[in-house]
Amino acid sequence: MTELKADQKEKRRMTTPEVRKLSKDSTFYVLGVVSRFAQRRDKNDNPFWDITIMDGEGQIEGKIWGNSEWWHIAGDVKYKMDPVSDDNVKKLEGQTVGLQGKVVEFREQNQYNFNAVYYVDQGKYPPHGFVRRSPVPAEKMENAFRELLEVCGENMREFLKYLFFERDFWQTYNVWPAAVSLHHAYVGGLLEHSLAVTRSAVGIAQNYRAGGFEVDMDIVVAGALLHDIGKLETYRLSPAPEMTLAGNVVDHIVLGYHRFMTLVEEYGRKRDAKKLDERRALAVGHILVSHHGCREFGSPVLPATPEALIVSVADELDFKLFCWKEQTSLLEGEKEVTEFVPSVQRRFWKSRSAKEERESPTPQSATLP
Repeated sequence: MTELKADQKEKRRMTTPEVRKLSKDSTFYVLGVVSRFAQRRDKNDNPFWDITIMDGEGQIEGKIWGNSEWWHIAGDVKYKMDPVSDDNVKKLEGQTVGLQGKVVEFREQNQYNFNAVYYVDQGKYPPHGFVRRSPVPAEKMENAFRELLEVCGENMREFLKYLFFERDFWQTYNVWPAAVSLHHAYVGGLLEHSLAVTRSAVGIAQNYRAGGFEVDMDIVVAGALLHDIGKLETYRLSPAPEMTLAGNVVDHIVLGYHRFMTLVEEYGRKRDAKKLDERRALAVGHILVSHHGCREFGSPVLPATPEALIVSVADELDFKLFCWKEQTSLLEGEKEVTEFVPSVQRRFWKSRSAKEERESPTPQSATLP
């Protein structure tokens, strides 16, 4: 064991958004909860690790190479850990760690290499304190959810109220993540995403109804609110979002359809006089299995109704707009175009508006602090 040096105690901690704005060759120190951790082997059969760390503001993914240092910090002392055999390393997901790293370039994109890992006191730095949460207040989202239920007719509204509130579905649905990464991967992300999709779908449906299309608003609202219901079994919070076994081997589309149809049958037994019409239930179920829009993205069937087409488009739009917002928020200075984003196969552009141009201060010569 060795005593901690003063500079290590006072090391400046950066947030994940600050780290993602750093340029090549910059060094940093970040503290957060591990949401993904996996050991790999390089071409020489040497171990390295893929890791994703989350703080309250975002997350970053990076690599820990075989020559990195691993430390366990306990009070004012620290000791080295063996990353292959130490039990604390084996169960690192869901634990708080400090990571010292450097920004490097790989295939023309920034990559984060961590050269020192610090397993910190979990009582002093509890993992749940670093879990990112939806920026939208929970009360505001619940109010918006209840308002959307009122768009439905009585039979569909009663079914949705039974499912979410009488059956206590809400207690999980309102805090669950929508993903482990990519989009809305934080506490409350599933509800935030579902509300955005539903609002967009309702607006699109109203537009096409005004144009003469027969669109069933009950099916649109129910399908949009429930389209990702399978994610309740696909992910878990421990305390950061992570994939379940069922999520890995079955996926949320199949899990969601099965859960939905089971609940429809249960509701019919309990409320025979108000049970959901079989064809309308099937129309909602069709949205659940087709909302990814194509088989390449996991949907076993393609959207085949106006309602399913509308929800699928709204779902894809919310995903891409979320990615745009996340990626363009990292741009600094005069830069308008992001790095290439593999998940959406494009770079994003954040054009400066005329208002921003007018309000932009006149450039001055820079001085070091």
